[in-house]
Amino acid sequence: MKESFFIFIVLSTLLSLSLSQTPPPVLDTDGNIVRSGTNYYILPVVNDKGGGVTLAPRKDNPCPYDVAQDNNRQRNGLPMNFVPAYTFKEDMIRESSDLNIRFAGAGKCIPTPVWRVEYDENGIGYVSSHGMVGLIPGRDSIRNWFKIEKFEKDYKIVYCPSVVTTFRPTCSDIGSTISKNGSRTLVFSKAPLKVKFKKA
Repeated sequence: MKESFFIFIVLSTLLSLSLSQTPPPVLDTDGNIVRSGTNYYILPVVNDKGGGVTLAPRKDNPCPYDVAQDNNRQRNGLPMNFVPAYTFKEDMIRESSDLNIRFAGAGKCIPTPVWRVEYDENGIGYVSSHGMVGLIPGRDSIRNWFKIEKFEKDYKIVYCPSVVTTFRPTCSDIGSTISKNGSRTLVFSKAPLKVKFKKA
């Protein structure tokens, strides 16, 4: 009897720890769980410096397009969806979990633009659109993974992939800055862009 009770206590404790370590789901502007396969607009919480996330050409190299905020504060940008690293587990998007961010519509340079980290001539990280979806073998694919993290009462997007454990890239929040061509390119930043997710 005592042994059965002890086993019950141990299992209950392990289950409780497992549940407490599971990150909460990301919620959209309606308070619903954000799910893979559903399209959303990524909008700034404060839109005094630009609108939703979209694609913008680079001045020195038009393809692939950069990921940027729309310069028009009233625009939602382009719809996108999220692909978690382990799609077989569940379709909900959880905080601090690895995912690909994919534009829903066809791009001008690439059929299905996917977020990817690149570095400019000064070594500054920025977000381009020629990534790939899925757990693709090779060190280079680590640049395709992002996370959504809670930031105050809202969210921020970070580059800090944990899908590969053999090496760790430099982690950074994603903010926006005005590039040479006038677009508000998403870049590595100490001032993260506070975002929300609106169902398209």
